[in-house]
Amino acid sequence: MDPYSSPLPPEPPYPRVHPPRPRISPLVPMLIGAALGIFIYRYVYDRGTPASEPRPITPRGDLAADEQATIELFRQSNPSVVFITTLTQRLDMWTLNVEEIPEGTGSGFIWDEAGHIVTNFHVVQRANAAQVTLSDHNTYPASRVGVAPDFDLAVLRINAPRAKLRPIPLGTSADLQVGQKVFAIGNPFGLDQTLTTGIVSALGRSIRSVTGRLLDDLIQTDAAINPGNSGGPLLDSAGRLIGVNTAIYSPSGSFAGIGFAIPVDTVNKIVPQLIRNGRVATPAIGIATNDQLSRQVTRQLRVRGVLVLSVVPGSAAAAAGLRGSTRTPEGFVPGDIITHVGERPIDNSGDLAAALQRYGPGQTITLTILREGQAMKVELTLPGEKSEVERR
Repeated sequence: MDPYSSPLPPEPPYPRVHPPRPRISPLVPMLIGAALGIFIYRYVYDRGTPASEPRPITPRGDLAADEQATIELFRQSNPSVVFITTLTQRLDMWTLNVEEIPEGTGSGFIWDEAGHIVTNFHVVQRANAAQVTLSDHNTYPASRVGVAPDFDLAVLRINAPRAKLRPIPLGTSADLQVGQKVFAIGNPFGLDQTLTTGIVSALGRSIRSVTGRLLDDLIQTDAAINPGNSGGPLLDSAGRLIGVNTAIYSPSGSFAGIGFAIPVDTVNKIVPQLIRNGRVATPAIGIATNDQLSRQVTRQLRVRGVLVLSVVPGSAAAAAGLRGSTRTPEGFVPGDIITHVGERPIDNSGDLAAALQRYGPGQTITLTILREGQAMKVELTLPGEKSEVERR
């Protein structure tokens, strides 16, 4: 047998040796339990020390610059804003006495030291009387000076001490830019002296007012405007009047982020006329119109505009070559239909009057007309004197 190929003898069995197990001190579970108990107590049962005494005030520091500016704007502007309560007459069925009861509320602002107050026409439209409450909460009866329904503006007057009348500073609206800050002060839902802020959202908007009239060149803003804000001022960051809050767009009737204001350039043109004459005179271009007949004709022709019934010889309309309607043995022959004054669309004689009121005597305007189904433009120079547009 090969000695190198023989198997080795088996090793003798050895006992298994296990390492010693560490011995845990009885203090460890006690420490873990104590830590768990503290955790549970602090985060479940411990409610802190009750503050049974008034706590110390944490110093605030100075207000931010924009906050200070807004506060100062309100302090300076608020005395110029008024709260208008309209009144209507009611017959008491028991005593047969006629008494005045509140009809609605709105806002307005002081125009001059003579006590003239500017507001919206629709605020006072159905009122028999009105009361004006100043920022110091003194109330005065108001008389109506004049109204301009086509611009949704009205002027009232109160007999208040001159020292209490602070006319609102005027700005301009022609240089407004989308994005600049605006501030509205008014009496939404009867909550007087309310300030809201926002920006100019858009310019040149056109809407139908609550009276059904077309208002154009309006300022759109997201400053909160609600029922009761009508007639109140829209201010720029310098505290100057840039518009009169007049309407909102909202399916619910409350503010939805879209409000409209009449631009101050329009207000500054219309209000002096109302103070001086009680109305806004319209340049007489020398035509006669009839809305009922005009609607019948334009509906048949499927167009929009104002039908010219007749033209006064020697008038501005005659000089511009406008043609009136005629009657022939074959029937009625429609004359020219005025569809636009400048870029402004015209639907009725009220729209035409409001559009003409935007221009002064001697100005030349462009009329878009339909004549025998063809659109064309004519130049018309307004007369030097103002009077009412002839209407049949």
